[in-house]
Order: sequence, then structure tokens, then C-alpha cells
Amino acid sequence: MAEEEKLNYDVVIVGAGPAGMTTALYASRANLSVLMLDRGIYGGNLNNTATIENYSGFKSVQGPDLAKQMYEGATQFGAQYAYGTVTKIEKADDGSFKVQTDMDKTYTAKAVVIASGSEQKKLGVPGEEEYSGRGVSYCAVCDGAFFKGKHLIVVGGGDSAVEEGDYLTQFADKVTIVVRRDVLRASAVIQQKAEKNPKVEFVFNTSVTAIEGDGNQVVSVKTKNNVTGATGEMQADGVFIYVGSVPMTGYLKPLGVLDDAGWVKTDEKMATKVPGLYAIGDVRETLLRQIATAVGDGAIAGQQVFKYVDSLK
Repeated sequence: MAEEEKLNYDVVIVGAGPAGMTTALYASRANLSVLMLDRGIYGGNLNNTATIENYSGFKSVQGPDLAKQMYEGATQFGAQYAYGTVTKIEKADDGSFKVQTDMDKTYTAKAVVIASGSEQKKLGVPGEEEYSGRGVSYCAVCDGAFFKGKHLIVVGGGDSAVEEGDYLTQFADKVTIVVRRDVLRASAVIQQKAEKNPKVEFVFNTSVTAIEGDGNQVVSVKTKNNVTGATGEMQADGVFIYVGSVPMTGYLKPLGVLDDAGWVKTDEKMATKVPGLYAIGDVRETLLRQIATAVGDGAIAGQQVFKYVDSLK
């Protein structure tokens, strides 16, 4: 007879990125039963990151490698992991939580930690949706190898845009980074590295207004100069978009814990206004979203969840 699947836990963590995995480590080490739920492989956005150079303890580490190490640590004290996109969270009359997923499963927990993170914001121009997966991408690590010897456009001026643009030159013959302002927002180290790369060029004060294709794949982008208003067109075999992120929190709206932009509001203990519900990492309303800050959030939440569950005894 097959073993019956466990559906009741002390803690359910929605998301298995650096924040969620850290909470799983702390909570399971405190002898709580823990389940991490994620819509994909553990690691979150680490799996979309090539080289990480700003996480203490590593001079340099590949994102997927760090994800694997974190997962091994997170599960060493018994925390479990399951696939599933959370569609609804309800608080029952007895104070417990019901966590529903698209896998037709409902888990119950004494406490829930939201670590569902964020995803790349869409540019919102004609052709973007039509050519998504056919030249339009939001992940250089995932799709860069498809563009060997090609010309790529990267849209954005922050750390992700510049760093991933530099990474894409491993495959592309040329990468043009289109920046809507007159300066980059990326950190100095990332800027300097890209500026020294002969395959990278920058076009400032310019917006991409449309993505053009031949019905099968991307062939060009239409542009507008934000100073002169002049329009133009640039040949492109692919377009990688890095214009910010949006929280994955739609399922939380009924709980009233979101700000106007959809980020989860918490106190310094990672607690929301709903007792037993916590939020950590990129999904939280915070000043900085980095691996280091996500891990810090996760450690705090792990300790606070233990205290909360213990108080219920």
C-alpha cells in the first residue's frame, strides 16, 4: 500500500528561493514539521542567475550551484518540498491556515510564510507577448545559448540588465543595451565590467516602443528618443527585458496584507497583520532585494514562526 501523503504541517512556506529555504532550515531545526511549496524547481531566481559575486562566503558562485547547496541545507532536518502554485490561502475559525494549490491539494498549517518572490516586469509594448519565447526573453541564463553569433537588444539600465547583457556576449556577437534615461542605475562594478566588453554598446535616452517580427521570430525593435522625440528602428535577433520586477501575490489579495503595488506589508519580525502569517524576501515591501537580505528575512521568520507555533500549545 502506498504511503499516505502528508497534508498537515506546523509551517507551510510558499516559495523555495533563498528566503524560503532559510526559513525551512531554521524552522525544521527547531523540530517543526515544514513544507516548502513552489511552482518550479527550488532556488527561485537563483536558477536564472549566472554568476553571483556579492554573497558573503563566496568570491564567485553560479546561481544554480548556490540553489543546490541551499536546498541541501534546508532539507537536512526534515523539511519537505512539493510542487504546486498556491491559488488561495484561508484562515480557519480555529486559527489554522488552509493552503490550496493548482494540484488539487489543500494543506493545513499552524503558520504560513510567504516567500513567493517576484517576476520580471513586462515592457508592455506591441509584439512583446506575441514573440515571447520566439526572441523575447526575460532570462539570459535560460535562453542565451539560442542566440550564438546574433545581435541582441537588452532593455533596462539596472544591475540585472547590465549584468545579463554582459553575460549574453558569451553567445551573441553584439549586445546593445537600451536605456531610457541618460545614465545607468547599475552598480559601479557591474557598469565598469560591461563598459570594458567590446561586444557591449549602450544607447541612452531611448525607449523601445514595439517589437517587430516576421511571424516566426523577432527581427527588430522600434525606438523613440526620449529627448528629441525622434523614432527609429534597430535590427535584433532577440530582446531581453529587465525593467524591474512585480510581486507574485495575487492570491493574497483577500487577506488584506498588500500595499498598493502588491508587495506584502510586514513589521521588523516579518509578521503581517494576520496572526501566524509572515512574509520574507523579494515579496516583501522592503528597501533592498538581494540574496543576503532574503536570507536574513528567512532567518528571522524561522525564529518567529517557532515562537508563534510554540505559543499555541
